[in-house]
Amino acid sequence: MTQQTPRICILGGGFGGLYTALRLSQLPWENDQKPEIVLVDQSDRFIFAPLLYELLTGEMQTWEIAPPFEELLQNTGVRFCQAVVSGIDTEKQRVHLQDGLEIDYDRLVLALGGETPLDMVPGATSHAYPFRNITDAYRLEERLRVLEESNADKIRVAIVGAGYSGVELACKLADRLGEKGRFRLIEIGDQILRTSPDFNREAAKKALEAKKVFLDLETKVESIGQDTISLEYKNQVDTIPVDLVIWTVGTRVAPVVKTLALKQNQRGQITTTPTLQALEHPEIFALGDLADCVDAEGQQVPATAQVAFQQADYTAWNIWASLSDRPLLPFRYQALGEMMALGKDNATLTGLGVKLDGPFAYLARRLAYLYRMPTLDHQLKVGFNWLVRPIIDTLSN
Repeated sequence: MTQQTPRICILGGGFGGLYTALRLSQLPWENDQKPEIVLVDQSDRFIFAPLLYELLTGEMQTWEIAPPFEELLQNTGVRFCQAVVSGIDTEKQRVHLQDGLEIDYDRLVLALGGETPLDMVPGATSHAYPFRNITDAYRLEERLRVLEESNADKIRVAIVGAGYSGVELACKLADRLGEKGRFRLIEIGDQILRTSPDFNREAAKKALEAKKVFLDLETKVESIGQDTISLEYKNQVDTIPVDLVIWTVGTRVAPVVKTLALKQNQRGQITTTPTLQALEHPEIFALGDLADCVDAEGQQVPATAQVAFQQADYTAWNIWASLSDRPLLPFRYQALGEMMALGKDNATLTGLGVKLDGPFAYLARRLAYLYRMPTLDHQLKVGFNWLVRPIIDTLSN
């Protein structure tokens, strides 16, 4: 490319993409080197995904966990473009958008995240509710509101998948629906939270038991109907009446990524070098859910928000280094522990030698996520709201 000003195009505005853009805007560019940074996302809002569950219980408001990109990128020099990516020409270094626009790039950051596959069992696409983004949260909220306003004696909820998302949803919704809710947590494996530390798993088991969430372990979903779910356990299939099915299993790479002529693993994730560059295309960086990444120590890194957050720093630095003739840094993942909400005023966390559960863990989790929010301005707004909201609630009562 012959243009004077280098252009960095970042596809996806989750933890990986947005935080890379913000970090790039803060790095010490020479005046004649300062690039044009374009962030592309199909939504107009960033989603602080680990706090999405708090929307369902009213513990948090949309503006706190889903601030608009335009607001977050004010005074950063980063240009935001709301659009759907329809294709990427890696030879011509050009991104095609669904509305017909094209963006040429010198450096490309692939941070499109993943999507929840609903075509794994018959009926899931039509009748199950995913829970990954703000649109999913709104759809689920609307369905819950209809069920709560109905004359039904009980609201029967089946949650498929007993990983972090499934367990957190079960606990939050059990608190919301109280005695009216009947919950089943369905897991194909023989235990919940398979990859979690034992302390977190035990705390979660206690919370689920206290909230009367029924566990269906070693159980496979055969099909989902409009008001039924068919489950297979030990070669026997039972069809159970249900009012709501929430699907939390699996992550699939965005279709546009699978079409790229880049080395990918069996799941369609892009294989990267430890410096987070695509093989044979050093101008392309990949991070987050869509990257198959082995770090500087040779360890395979998990596809979590914590990893994407850390990768963003390295990606920004390495793009800056590659444009200013400096050495690139191999990614070093630091496992800082794991946190999980177990309902209102309850959570569990382990990491850095600390093990906590209950209200203190809930507060620690809140503060840790406040610190991780994308800009100081947003941190201050949210932090101030957390301080004054209980006072306002008390006065209004």
